[in-house]
Amino acid sequence: MATPSTTRLADMLKRTGLFKDEQIKALLEQKIEGNTSITRRVVEAGYVPEEAFLTAVGKAMGYPFVCLNEVKIESAVLTRLPAKVVFQYNVIPLQIENSVLRVATNDPFNSNLADALRLVSGLRIRLSLSLTADIAKAINKFYGVGADTMERLIEDNRIEVPREEIMAKVDLSDLDQEASIVKFVNQVVWEAYKDRATDIHFEPMEDELRIRYRVDGVLHQTSMPPQLKRFQAAIVSRIKVMANMDSAEKRLPQDGRIGLSIHGEDLDIRVSTIPTVYGESVSLRLLTRKSGLLGLESIGMNPKDEAIIRKLIYKPNGILLVTGPTGSGKSTTLYACLHTINSIEQRIITVEEPIEYEMKGINQIQVRSEIGLTFAMGLRHILRQDPDVIMVGEIRDFETAEIAIRASLTGHLVFSTLHTNDSAGAITRLIDMGVEPFLVASSVEAIVAQRLLRILCDQCKRPLKPDNPVLKSIASVKELIGCTVYEAVGCEKCRQTGYLGRLGIFENLLVTDAIRPLIVSRESANMIKQKGLQQGMQTLRDDGWVKVRNGTTTIEEVLRVTEEEEI
Repeated sequence: MATPSTTRLADMLKRTGLFKDEQIKALLEQKIEGNTSITRRVVEAGYVPEEAFLTAVGKAMGYPFVCLNEVKIESAVLTRLPAKVVFQYNVIPLQIENSVLRVATNDPFNSNLADALRLVSGLRIRLSLSLTADIAKAINKFYGVGADTMERLIEDNRIEVPREEIMAKVDLSDLDQEASIVKFVNQVVWEAYKDRATDIHFEPMEDELRIRYRVDGVLHQTSMPPQLKRFQAAIVSRIKVMANMDSAEKRLPQDGRIGLSIHGEDLDIRVSTIPTVYGESVSLRLLTRKSGLLGLESIGMNPKDEAIIRKLIYKPNGILLVTGPTGSGKSTTLYACLHTINSIEQRIITVEEPIEYEMKGINQIQVRSEIGLTFAMGLRHILRQDPDVIMVGEIRDFETAEIAIRASLTGHLVFSTLHTNDSAGAITRLIDMGVEPFLVASSVEAIVAQRLLRILCDQCKRPLKPDNPVLKSIASVKELIGCTVYEAVGCEKCRQTGYLGRLGIFENLLVTDAIRPLIVSRESANMIKQKGLQQGMQTLRDDGWVKVRNGTTTIEEVLRVTEEEEI
């Protein structure tokens, strides 16, 4: 039976002109059955986009629609509503004028909302409408991630330390857990995951606990409640328990691992703690184990180099090395190679630290140095397993290098990585480790040096003006003459950075018959690189200019990533 409230609601929905009678009937039935807001039900049912719905409802009810990205909110206004109320009702205070508090909401049909906010603030309430996602972003920006949890703990006058139990796997799909440190840590990880972060850093300072996310290779400080420092010990203890680490040991560095499930996707988190002057610093590396596998066509390699690498990875033997600093995408490139050649006819075995992506059909070994399972030991035993292709996560010492080279000379295709600045430097690095030059010359087929460039955000990038100083400073670069070059601007979609995602730039050095004599005679890396350039090799910076010319990235980004290599 229809009640006065449902009759008014039905009339209001009809006045928007967006719904059919049967859709209105379905929405009213759902409202009676559950507590979900009408806005959420409309969006989930796919009846109409949220912005169109709220705009139409606002006109019908006399509430203005506000784009929060364009609103400046003063700190004095934010203090009129406690964090727990803001999180509970999903609202954000906008301004105070003549004892009236303007508040943005996504649920104009909540009849108790205005009264509840009036009792808390002591002011008359006027509602505006904003998108759900925009309100959530504003809450995290101005109040900080987990501010409601911190506020509740302070009200209870307690500092909660988690139970000493091992958390093998935690499900973060639902954050409606008890208000505690447990919930706060889950919220931090959840926000980092949504922001595409690869790392989370908990850094204790003298008067604050700073939390930063690394997104697209660049660190960004995250808004946090000001009282967070007070709960530093409890937060660190909670992370240690989740990672099965000794929470009582605070004087020595520790390493651990956390297995999480986020909306059905497994996340593997590597945890590292180190003691500092103001407490333990904790770093979390987020690894998505089931996604992220790319093909060679998706990592940014130009068609010519891609064709060369595709030919090399189907060879029966030899070594393919990928070089670059930490975080330059070496593992992703190797996984792309393995993904390309993975078949029922190939026996592929890897030894890695850590296993970043689990690949079906490939035998993967996790290095465990504490029990003696090193790269060298794993590689030595792999050779007794009749492999066709071997991947060694990293060549760190002479023993690993020697076994890898011997394996390639005895009919195995070997993939591995080295930490060097460019492609030619990998050759001198192997020789410096103690490997004989003639073994390097006869086993190594190619060396790929790479870096990761941030990709311009398509939504806000704009062309540089011809008189721009940056464009004038590299006017001699022939690849950019007469081309439209873009600059980063920044918008909500890209967190005001101007960039969204990353792509590789590459320098592929083929070890040809012209280069092998230089290796045997121990020529310098510079001489080897010059010979590679004569053969048509493209440097990292040259490949970067191609990405600039294509409108993929900026001049500043290429200079930032390749400066050290060029010097």
